[in-house]
Amino acid sequence: MTLIKETDYGTKTPEVHETTKMVTLEIDGFEVTVPEGTSIMNAAMQLGIQIPKLCATDSLDPFGSCRLCLCEIEGRRGTPASCTTPVAQGIKVATQNQRLAKLRRGVMELYISDHPLDCLTCAANGDCELQDMAGAVGLREVRYGYDGENHVFAKRADGSANDRFKQTDVSNPYFQFQPSKCIVCSRCVRACEEVQGTFALTIDGRGFASHVSAGMDEQFLASECVSCGACVQACPTATLIEKSVVDMGQPEHSIITTCAYCGVGCSFKAEMRGDELVRMVPYKDGGANEGHSCVKGRFAFSYATHKDRMLTPMIREKITDPWQVVTFDEAINYAAKRFMETQAKYGRKSIGAVTSSRTTLEEIYSVQKLVRGAFNNNNVDTCARVCHSPTGFGLKVAFGEAAGTQDFKSTDKTDVMLVIGCNPTDAHPVFGSRMKKRIREGAKLIVIDPRKVELVDSPHVKADYHLQLMPGTNVAVANAIGHVIATENLIDRKFVNRRCEKTDFHRWEEFIRQPQHAPEAVEHITRVPAQLIREAARLYATGGNAAIYYGLGVTEHTQGSTTVMALANLAMATGNLGREGVGVNPLRGQNNVQGSSDMGSAPHEFPGYRHVSNQEVRDIYKKEWNRELDPEPGLRIPNMFDAALDGSYRGMFIHGEDIAQSDPDTHHVEAALRAMDIVVVQDLFLNETAAFAHVFLPGTSFLEKDGTFVNAERRVNRVRKVFQEKQGMPEWAIVAQLATAMGFPMYYATASEVMDEIARTTPTFSGISYDRLDELGSIQWPCNDQHPTGTPIMHTEEFVRGKGRFMLTAYMATDEKASNTFPLILTTGRILSHYNVGAQTRRTDNMAWHPEDVLEMHPYDAEIRGLKDDQIVSLTSRAGATTIRVKISDRMPQGVVYTTFHHPGTGANLITTSASDWATNCPEYKVTAVQVMPSNQPSDWQSEWNIRNVESKRISTEKKLEPAE
Repeated sequence: MTLIKETDYGTKTPEVHETTKMVTLEIDGFEVTVPEGTSIMNAAMQLGIQIPKLCATDSLDPFGSCRLCLCEIEGRRGTPASCTTPVAQGIKVATQNQRLAKLRRGVMELYISDHPLDCLTCAANGDCELQDMAGAVGLREVRYGYDGENHVFAKRADGSANDRFKQTDVSNPYFQFQPSKCIVCSRCVRACEEVQGTFALTIDGRGFASHVSAGMDEQFLASECVSCGACVQACPTATLIEKSVVDMGQPEHSIITTCAYCGVGCSFKAEMRGDELVRMVPYKDGGANEGHSCVKGRFAFSYATHKDRMLTPMIREKITDPWQVVTFDEAINYAAKRFMETQAKYGRKSIGAVTSSRTTLEEIYSVQKLVRGAFNNNNVDTCARVCHSPTGFGLKVAFGEAAGTQDFKSTDKTDVMLVIGCNPTDAHPVFGSRMKKRIREGAKLIVIDPRKVELVDSPHVKADYHLQLMPGTNVAVANAIGHVIATENLIDRKFVNRRCEKTDFHRWEEFIRQPQHAPEAVEHITRVPAQLIREAARLYATGGNAAIYYGLGVTEHTQGSTTVMALANLAMATGNLGREGVGVNPLRGQNNVQGSSDMGSAPHEFPGYRHVSNQEVRDIYKKEWNRELDPEPGLRIPNMFDAALDGSYRGMFIHGEDIAQSDPDTHHVEAALRAMDIVVVQDLFLNETAAFAHVFLPGTSFLEKDGTFVNAERRVNRVRKVFQEKQGMPEWAIVAQLATAMGFPMYYATASEVMDEIARTTPTFSGISYDRLDELGSIQWPCNDQHPTGTPIMHTEEFVRGKGRFMLTAYMATDEKASNTFPLILTTGRILSHYNVGAQTRRTDNMAWHPEDVLEMHPYDAEIRGLKDDQIVSLTSRAGATTIRVKISDRMPQGVVYTTFHHPGTGANLITTSASDWATNCPEYKVTAVQVMPSNQPSDWQSEWNIRNVESKRISTEKKLEPAE
C-alpha cells in the first residue's frame, strides 16, 4: 500500500463537448492537443511536464501571483505565467531554460528569506510544496539571509503592532494556523471563496504586512469559518495543517472510501500510519464531491475509536437484569432461540426487523433476507419510513422510479433553483456549496421554507424569492404555483403531449385551475403574499432550466406524499425533466437511506422496488434462496409499535437505528419496546434503544466496512475497509450467522459475494460489481445492459413508467393545529456540525460548535412570554414536555419555533406526535403545536447533561457487565 497522490494540473481542465475546438501546440519540443481554453500549465502537465508553482492548483481559478510558473513563448516578449496564459494554435513554449531557472531561483529566494527554516521539525516535512519547489528550482543559497519568520512581526494597516500573529492559532479543534509559515499565496482565501463559498478568510494589510486573516483578525473558531477543510487542503505549507498530522506525523498509505454521514456521499482518501487513521482527505475523483468536504466528513471520525464503542456481544434475560458479556456464537444462538420460541408461541408474523441507513447495501440486503428467509415474513422496515418514504411513493407514482432524477453535477447548468423544505448548507453542505457557487454565477433562487435558512440571505448569496410559509401548508403553496402556471398559459404543452398521460393531465389542469388554488385564495392559510407566489411561479416556469430540491421539510408531514406528487406535477407541467440542469431531486438525509430503500427494506417491496405480491419476483428469490416467500406485505415501523402494544408483535431485530431517540412520540416507542419479549440491537454504542434490548451485538464503523453506499443521486460508491473490525466480525456475517442459526442457511465468504447476489436478483443493479466500481470509480443506477456505465440523468426519452402521470393533490389541513393551550407551531431540522441523533458526532470535537440543542423563537413570541435570550424554557405539547435553551432569532416567523434533535438530553421527540403521512406513515415531525414558558431549571443544565450523559452510561454499563455462566 502506498500514499495515493492525485495529479494536480495546476488549473482546471475544460470540459470537452462535441462543439469544443481543439488546439495543438508544442511544449519543450513535444506536441500536445488540448481543448481551447486550457492553460499552458495544464497542457504541460498532460505531457508529464511539471512547471514549478505555488499559487496554482487545479481546484481553484488561476491567480498568477507566485511568479514561479514563468514560461517563454516563441515570438512573444516577456515571461508570462503559464497558469494564466491560455494555449493557442501552433505556439511553441519553453518551460525550462537558464533564463527561466534564474528567475525562479530569485523568486524562491524571496519566499525562503521570509519563511522559518525549521523543516526537520515541521509537521509538513515531506508534504510541503514550498520545500518541493525549492528543490525543483535548484535553490542552494539565499542572499537575503536565513532569519525567516518576518511575518510574525506584521503590523496592521494603521501601523500598530499585531502581536497575535506571533502565536499559532489552535482555537479550531481540528487544525491550526501558524502565520509565520504563510507565504501569502492566497490559496486558502480562494478556496474559502470559490470552493466552499463562505468567504471567511481574507488578505489583510498591504505590501509586506499582508497576511491571511479570519475576519477582523479573529481566531478561526470565532470566525465565520465552517471548518470544511478546504483552506487546509489548499495550503502549500504548514500554515494551515491538521492537528492530527502535527501529533501523529505524516501518513504513509491511503485507502479510498466513502463518508458515512449525509446523503451527498463524498469520497475520501483515508490516510494512515500503520492501522491508525491520521486524516481524511477529500478525493478529487469523487463523483459527488470532486475534492470538497464538510466538517463532519473531513474531521469528525474519532467516534470510530471512541472509548464508548462496545466491542463485545452481551445478553440478558430481562431488560432490568445486568448485561452478561458472551461470545458471538453464544449471543447469536441465544437470539435465534428466543426469536424461534417467540414465533412458536405467537405465530410466524410476531417478529420483524428494522434496517439501518448508516450501513452498507450488503448489510441491509442481508437483514431483509434474514426477515424474508429466516423469519419467513415481510416485517421489515427502515428509517426511510420516518424521513423519505413519501419520496419513494410519490416519485414512483409520477415517474415510475422511487429516486431523484439528476446527478449533482447537473446543478452547474441550472438557471432556476426551487429549494423547498431543506437547508442544504447545513444538512448537505458539500452540495450546498455547489448550489451557492451556481447562484453566484447567476442562477436564480426560490426558497420555500418557514425558516430563513442561510440560502435566503447571507453575505454572498440571496434568494430572489423567499416564500415563508406556515409549517404544514406545502401542498397549498405548490398548488398555488401550479395554478399560476396553468392559468397564465406557462405550461410546456409540447413536453406534456409527448411525455405524459393525457387523461391524467387534463384532469389535473381542470383541478389546478379552480379558484380555491389561486395564490390569493390560500394566502390566509400559507401566510405567503399572493404576489410573491405569482412572481416565483413565473420565474420557475420561464427562467430556463429549473430544478427542484427538497428535503424532510417536504416529506415529514401528513401530506408528505401529496407534496412530492405536487412537485412532480410542476416539473412535468413546465417540461423540466430529462436533461441536465432540471429535475426533481430529493436530498436524502443519511449516507445510505437511498440504498436502504433500494435493497427492499420496505415491508411491501423486494430489492428494486418490486412488490412482494409479484409471483415472478418471488420466483427469482425462491430460486436464489430456496425458500417459499410470503406474498403479503408486512408491518411498517409504526404498525410494529402498535402491534407490540396489542400483544401480537413480540420480537425485533434493530440494526443500527436508535428508534427510541429518533422516532416520534418517544413514550409510545418506549412502551412498545418494553412490551416485546426479545429485542436485539446491533450498533456501535449502547444507545437509547439498547436500554430495552435483551441482546446487544456490536457493530462496525464505516472505517471497518467493506461494501457500498448509495447517495441521493443514486450513485453507488465503494466503502473500503481502512482497518480491521474492532469487534472481530463484519455485520453482514453476524446477520448471516443469525439466519443460519434459525434454520435458513446463509453463507457468504466476502461482501462482494453479497453484491453479486444483489446484481443477480435486482435488475437496476445487474451491471454493478466491485470490479466495475473499481474501474469506473462510482456508478449511478440503473446500471444494466442498456446502461452499462450507469444513468446520471433519468427519464431522458421517456419515464420509467412510460408516460408521466399527473396526480390530483388536494390540500388537507393537518389535524395538529395551534390552540390557546398550545399556541405555537414547532418544526425541527438539522445543524451543520451534527448528524441525525448525534450518536457519532457527539463523540467528536464537533461538540465545540453545538454542545446542546436550542429553541429558535421570534422576538415577539419571546417578548410576550417574558423570555430572554439564552434562558432555559419549558417546551410542552399534547404528547409530552422537555426543557431547552431559547435563542431569540428573526430567522423564525412569528408563531413558529424551531429546534434540532441531536442531543438525547433535549428529547425533542418526547413532544412530537404520532400523526403521519396518509400514504406511507412517515411521521409529521415538522408540525407540532406547543407552548413555551419559563423553566426553573438552572441555566447550565442541558450542556452539563449532554457532557456527562455518555460518560455515566459507560460507567453504569461497565458496572453491570458480568461474565456469562
